[in-house]
Amino acid sequence: MGNTVTKAVLIIEGGGRIQVEFNPSEYNLESGIHYSEKNIPGLDGPIGQFIAGNSTTLNVTFFFNTYKPPTLEKDSEGGSDVTKYTKKIADLIAIKGSLHRAPMVTFSWGSIQFTGFIVSVKENYTMFLADGMPVRAKVDVTFKSVYDISKKKRVSPFESPDRTKVRTVLQGEALWSIAAEEYGQPERWRVIARENGILNPLNVRPGQILKLPPL
Repeated sequence: MGNTVTKAVLIIEGGGRIQVEFNPSEYNLESGIHYSEKNIPGLDGPIGQFIAGNSTTLNVTFFFNTYKPPTLEKDSEGGSDVTKYTKKIADLIAIKGSLHRAPMVTFSWGSIQFTGFIVSVKENYTMFLADGMPVRAKVDVTFKSVYDISKKKRVSPFESPDRTKVRTVLQGEALWSIAAEEYGQPERWRVIARENGILNPLNVRPGQILKLPPL
């Protein structure tokens, strides 16, 4: 008894499903985060400052085929207009009246359940009948994930615990670099200086004990 083949499906917000004819041969996911760099006087290089996480991108290609080759009973080729199927994908980037935006779409196949907006659709028609009717196509689709703040608690990278920390200054460290590491912003060195009564930010030495107050 062979294994059951699971077909990929697009589940459309508000109702509706599009089941693909052929499962994709591959898909790829791309994630990342956004940093900015700040040049701080006295440091050998810039400080990397976390800004935000980027959305995850899913790229996948769908194939469609309505071509019917000649047979012993019928010596002419046939098929139906494949745009009937590709149009269903292309319509997912159109604004839906009741939502006042394009619908969210879930790509569901096996272990992947990716929900987001379709931001790009590229239709490539590769085979035609003698009258010009397209009967074979591939459609490249790009999804972008949606961050659901109601389901995930996001912790700001600039928050510090609600307690004062103590830290020992290491060789080569400056208030700017400590502030960047502890608070995510080099400019917060003033908070450390004020807490420790430091008038000159350059006047710190290895081994010095600093209080790091909560923000």
